[in-house]
Amino acid sequence: MAEITVTDAEQRLSTARILDVREDFEVEEGMIPGALHIPMGQLQARLSELDPAVPVIVVCRGGNRSARVADALNGAGFTADTMAGGMVAWTRAGLPTT
Repeated sequence: MAEITVTDAEQRLSTARILDVREDFEVEEGMIPGALHIPMGQLQARLSELDPAVPVIVVCRGGNRSARVADALNGAGFTADTMAGGMVAWTRAGLPTT
């Protein structure tokens, strides 16, 4: 698993799937436009919603949960990276949210 910057993540929006693994109450504060929301605890049950052929950028609030999920996805045959600093870094950079 690679840890990428928010700038790298923004540049890859058109070629990668953003997976937001935060809890429902956290995503109420905003998500990256086009992101798929699957709380970390539901990932195993909803894995079929991801296409193994499409790279995944995993996002959480600060980067800890997303790193664990990215590792699990890579172990399951996906290509997954984590975004350093999570949504905290994304919003601090002034990037758009929905």
